[in-house]
Parts: sequence; C-alpha cells; structure tokens
Amino acid sequence: MEDRKDAFGHALLDYYHGKEAQIVIERDDGNLDVSAEPEIYFQEYGEWKEYEQKAMKPARGRVLDLGSGAGRHSLYLQSLGHDVLALDNSPLAIEVVRSRGVQNSVVLPATQVSSKLGVFDTIIMMGNNFGLVGNRRRARWLFRRFHSITSGEAKIIATSLDPHTTDDPLHLAYHQRNRQKGRLVGEVRIRVRYRNYIGSWFDYLLASREEMEELFDDTGWQVRNVITSDEPVYAAIIEKV
Repeated sequence: MEDRKDAFGHALLDYYHGKEAQIVIERDDGNLDVSAEPEIYFQEYGEWKEYEQKAMKPARGRVLDLGSGAGRHSLYLQSLGHDVLALDNSPLAIEVVRSRGVQNSVVLPATQVSSKLGVFDTIIMMGNNFGLVGNRRRARWLFRRFHSITSGEAKIIATSLDPHTTDDPLHLAYHQRNRQKGRLVGEVRIRVRYRNYIGSWFDYLLASREEMEELFDDTGWQVRNVITSDEPVYAAIIEKV
C-alpha cells in the first residue's frame, strides 16, 4: 500500500503518538461517516463490550487476527499465552501493532492469506471484520481457503453489524440499490479518509445472522453459537462441520 493511501494507518499512528485524529468512512454513494477518535482500537480488555469479551473465550491454540488494527485483540490473546499472528493490509497499523508489543505480525490483505502463514487453530475477525469478506462470492472462496489453513477443530470468531436494523433513508436507499443489482443489502463499497490521506475503494459486507449462516453453506464451516448485544452488532462462533 502506498503511504498516501494508508489513511487508516496514519490515523492510528497519530493517535498512538497523542495527536487528535478522526477517521472518515466514505461510501460510494457519497455518504460520509465521521467516526470518533480511534480510541476503540486501543481499548484494554476491561473496556470492551461484553459480547466481545465473551467472544474471546473459545479462542484456542495458534490465532490469526484478521484486520488487527492497533492490535487490541492480539495483545489480549497473546497475554493469555496464545501464539498470535496479527495481520493487516495497513503498513502503519502494523507499525503500531509492533510498537505496542505484538510479537508476530504481517502486512497482508485478508485475500492473500495462504498456507505460507502456517496452520491456525483460531481465526478472529473482530471489530465487525467479518466485513472483510466483501461480498457473497468472495466470502465462500475465503472460507474454503480458511478451511485449508486451519486445524481439524478450528474456530472462526467473527463480529458483524446487522444492516437491516436501520431506518435511515440514505441507508435504505442504498439497500434497495443493492437488491436491484442482486446483492446482499449490506454489501458496501467504501474508502477511508484522514486529513489529506485517501485510501483505495474496497468492498465490505455487513450481514445479519441469517445471512452469515447462509454464506457458510458448502464451505466446511457452520455457525454454532451467536453472542448478541444491546446494539445491532453480534459475535458468531463458527466451527468446522
């Protein structure tokens, strides 16, 4: 990734060094979502939402943290004695991860995960990072790949946001456009902006529990448990069939 496109990484790095930072998510229909400061990416375990804390309990063995951000989940699991590999496509995010003490990390997009990274017992996709699968077709392709690089009793722990809970006219119009194109309503195309840094466009998927379960059909995985919250977000524990 070119430095000028690493908007997310620059925001994390600035915040890590004590500077004010705000991440903007731009959707391809022009909608802008201005987030709060990147504080959430640096939270300690005690500050996490309850559903996130519960979601970490089934993690076992060697762990792959997909879309690790500033490494909060990697650091927690590493503190429990797990062998964790933090993975993010942002070079500066990985710089932050390493500075914070994560022992193993790699700059790589989720789509390039392969057997070269070794075998994992747990794959985590936290912070709504189930969305990294992008769309229906890519999701099934990725899950089959994950199946080939994991142990026999491996688990995927993923969080997502149910897009159907909104009543915002802008989001509902976007959903309708997706339906007309034969897509899941939660398929979005977005990019990250921070100061004068603008990331590349990428596909991201928000899925309901039912949609997530359908995406695992014929992939060798199955949703075994769902941890709900008082928000439209949830965690899913996925196991090999």
